[in-house]
Amino acid sequence: MATPQTLSVKILDKDYLVACPPDAQDELRKAAKQLDMKMREIRASGKVYGTERIAVMAALNLTYDVMQQDHLSSHVTTTLNQIGDKIEQELARTV
Repeated sequence: MATPQTLSVKILDKDYLVACPPDAQDELRKAAKQLDMKMREIRASGKVYGTERIAVMAALNLTYDVMQQDHLSSHVTTTLNQIGDKIEQELARTV
């Protein structure tokens, strides 16, 4: 396992130092950029004030998005398994 290094990321015009393994730095930068964009979107809406509240709303929105993707992925996996079962049944009947 690689030794974590300190990486600087900027979120909502503020710098944060984060410990991160060298092989994960690109993904961490992408995550920070996505969080920054979501926080800016929420701040621009004018409905939420304060960095902490904006951060919580961004976290909730991003978590919801991940959960929706997980649900969709699970649904796709179930559908593919059902199709695979039907194909196997048809192949067994024709053999």
